[in-house]
Amino acid sequence: MGDLMKEVADIAAREKLWVSGDTIVVAVSGGPDSTALLDIMHRLSMAQGFSLVAAHVDHGFRGEESAREAVSVRRFAEGLGVRFESALIDVPAFIEETRMNAQAAAREKRYLFLHDIATKYGASRIALAHHADDQAETVLMRIIRGTSPGGLSGIPLRRSEKNVELIRPLLRMNKSDILRYCEERVLTYSEDSSNAKRHYFRNSIRLDVLPALTKYNPQLSDSLVRLSELASAEDEWMDAETRVVYDRHVKLVQGGCQIDRKAMLDLHVALQRRLIKLILNYMGLETETTSFDGVETIRMAAAEGAPSTWSVDVGGGIRCLREYDTMRFVRADRYTEDNAAEPGRYAYDAYGGEEQMKVLAVPEAGAALTFTLEEAPVDGGKPSGRLEAVFDADELALPLAVRNRRPGDRMRVLGLNGAKKVQDMFVDDRIAPSRRERLPLLVDADGHILWIPGVRRGASAQISDSTQRVLRIRADFTPEDDFGSNKTHSSIHSIGKNVGGPGIAE
Repeated sequence: MGDLMKEVADIAAREKLWVSGDTIVVAVSGGPDSTALLDIMHRLSMAQGFSLVAAHVDHGFRGEESAREAVSVRRFAEGLGVRFESALIDVPAFIEETRMNAQAAAREKRYLFLHDIATKYGASRIALAHHADDQAETVLMRIIRGTSPGGLSGIPLRRSEKNVELIRPLLRMNKSDILRYCEERVLTYSEDSSNAKRHYFRNSIRLDVLPALTKYNPQLSDSLVRLSELASAEDEWMDAETRVVYDRHVKLVQGGCQIDRKAMLDLHVALQRRLIKLILNYMGLETETTSFDGVETIRMAAAEGAPSTWSVDVGGGIRCLREYDTMRFVRADRYTEDNAAEPGRYAYDAYGGEEQMKVLAVPEAGAALTFTLEEAPVDGGKPSGRLEAVFDADELALPLAVRNRRPGDRMRVLGLNGAKKVQDMFVDDRIAPSRRERLPLLVDADGHILWIPGVRRGASAQISDSTQRVLRIRADFTPEDDFGSNKTHSSIHSIGKNVGGPGIAE
């Protein structure tokens, strides 16, 4: 009897499950496990200076039987002098409404109630009565259903949820020791009749599968618990390594995040898989529902030889895109493959020819264009790079305007005969599909495309020996807009001065 309480005290101290001054909600079903837990924690609370609230839920499944359990738990808690809270929840009606399975529905409603009680009393922790036999069952269930190495860690000893910590002080104790404690302490507890119903998967594991397998390994439960301990430690280490990789390689961008495809491929395959799941988790996807095949689909899309542009919905409103050498993860409701930019979505009167200098912010493109009129060619009238263009100001059809791409756009390209489709130029220059609708196009009064910053300069209004005035135009892109480019040269890069544009992902 004393040994079990000492073991709980030792684990609590070693793992820092609570500290003096804490208020802890103890979930008490009325069975032997939770009854023993409440008794042990009550005895420890007097010496260690924390307070308790006993919380009981009647799920509405078993009528009179569960009503008697609620009365019994109340009497036990009151006899210990522990504050008591209870709730009768119509879980069958909730199941009818949601079509959830019974155990999942009961768990959801039960945990919601426990969190409400924690909030009411300002509790920092909720204590649950899972024990080592539960752990063994959980690990075996996951193996049978199919799981990842992380799933082998089973039930965690502690886990943060909704600003409180779920703790399981009995997780390393065997059921037999708990029953012995109840017997020695003469504790009255209830037996839930539903525990004998084999149509519940966990009951079938406990009553049939584990006993059958134990014939081949009498210490099977202990082995499964030991496996969970090893897997939990290794999973924790791998999680830490994955976060290091995330911080090093993943960049937040509008609507989501991105990673260089080659950087991801340089990682060990185990880190690739974990990184994908971590990204999806950070974007709000419940990764427990992310299948192995789903992760592999994303991972293989980054491989050499896979299509250079590709996208797939991964669920939860998240889409993964490969855009040449960038893998992007975006929220589909905020960011479509074409960045939610419809043809003609933005168009600006840009420059009428009178101003010596004018700066035009184009927030839809995450860019600013600076127009400078020079009376005579400077530096031979040459641009400083692909983010700058120069024109014979007197040969331009004014006013100039800035807009985004439209279907069928063509441009007379400097050095080529005839016109070329803008779409083809984007493909040739490996401009990401999600960026194509956003790039600013400079057009003249006749609608001819003069320049696509970082991509091509048109053939119109070239500088010549007879040029008297030069219009020099520079494009600056915000750092936040430096996504989807995948270009190692300087054609599209961020040299902006905090120009208004798309924001960082929330």
